[in-house]
Amino acid sequence: MTQHSDYALRLLVFLALRTDRTCTVSEIAEAYGLSRHHLLKVALQLKNLGLVDSLRGRSGGINLAVDPADINIGALMESLETDFALVECMKPTGGNCVISPECRLKGMFHEALEAYLDVLRAYSLADALGNGPALAALLEIPGTDNLGSLN
Repeated sequence: MTQHSDYALRLLVFLALRTDRTCTVSEIAEAYGLSRHHLLKVALQLKNLGLVDSLRGRSGGINLAVDPADINIGALMESLETDFALVECMKPTGGNCVISPECRLKGMFHEALEAYLDVLRAYSLADALGNGPALAALLEIPGTDNLGSLN
């Protein structure tokens, strides 16, 4: 998983916990100790995917556009990741490995990748928020003591 996808998940978790108002990318970056510049790119891609709404202006920011239960983690990873080639021969060009015509590793890695994605497809963002109050406390999100279980 790339850093970009990791940041996307973190951003979505923050927004799902902070439903009382719009959030700024700077606020989210500070809460996680991440680069604001990188997080801006992530937020833009999530907006383009329809997962985040953005508001311009003085009270602008971003918020979650979709219910956390409707954000499938596996589908999100498939939307965000551009290269699932775990080994050279899985690349679209096929790579240059001399044993590729007879090698069985490609099939094994393909099977492993599918298993990885199948596990992620079994979960939604809501599943990751079952301990919402504890997550909110770690992120220092005020006023979330009464979140209860978000599951």
